Amino acid sequence: MLLGDFGVGPAVVNALSRRMTAEVRYDGVRWAQEYARGAAVTPLTETGTTARNGTVITFWPDADIFGSAEVSADALEDRLRELAFLNPGLDLSLTDRRRPDEARSARLCFPGGTRDFVGFLDGHEAAHGPGDTVAFAHEDARMAGVMDLAFRWCDRPGERVRSFANSRATLSGTHVVGFHDGVAAAVSTYARESGLLAPMDPDIPADRVGEGLTAVVSVKLDRPEFLGAIRERLGNNEVRACVALAVREHLGRWLRAGSERAAAVVGRIVAGS
Repeated sequence: MLLGDFGVGPAVVNALSRRMTAEVRYDGVRWAQEYARGAAVTPLTETGTTARNGTVITFWPDADIFGSAEVSADALEDRLRELAFLNPGLDLSLTDRRRPDEARSARLCFPGGTRDFVGFLDGHEAAHGPGDTVAFAHEDARMAGVMDLAFRWCDRPGERVRSFANSRATLSGTHVVGFHDGVAAAVSTYARESGLLAPMDPDIPADRVGEGLTAVVSVKLDRPEFLGAIRERLGNNEVRACVALAVREHLGRWLRAGSERAAAVVGRIVAGS
């Protein structure tokens, strides 16, 4: 699945496969073509009629290149699960029949999107946190895209933040920095209003809000800019301010609406800062 991250998925898969077949079903007709190590070995051929539309790509990894042509079902399921969480309209199925006595299948569909993703990451810990999940989607023309975030605090050490740009996992970037900026701003404002911070106390820094925090930060942009040797960081500067403002507004409303939950979350952050 990683082969498609750089926008040349089919061409790369084709070149790295000893065999690949493509079947296209469109407008009542089914078309097929076969390739070997990147080169077409059959012409595009009409193979019949169909009542469905769609494309089926079947490929056999080239063992001469990879050393082993074994595909990890676990890795594939993990990636498909991410895509299903990040795109709530998707309904994905994975079936592995390579070993008849150990056949496995999974259906991956999560209508709750990033909210469901946070619940999955927290697992049983979600039942022990001080509050509910904050989740929202927001379109902002200034960054030419949409943000989709969910986050919550649980009673556990450390921070767990998963970030994505155009459904591709990122290690860091302006969307993550903006998220932390927005959380710190909302928490600092609430702490002052509730008397947890004195008027002369400094604001809570962004690197102190993550204790017990689980978050999924996803943006989908018309023109994403990836940085780093493996393009693992999002670099769109305008995204930082857009995400920070939206997080500050949504988290601020959540904090003001739930006094007990807010006090538990902010009190823990203030005590740790």
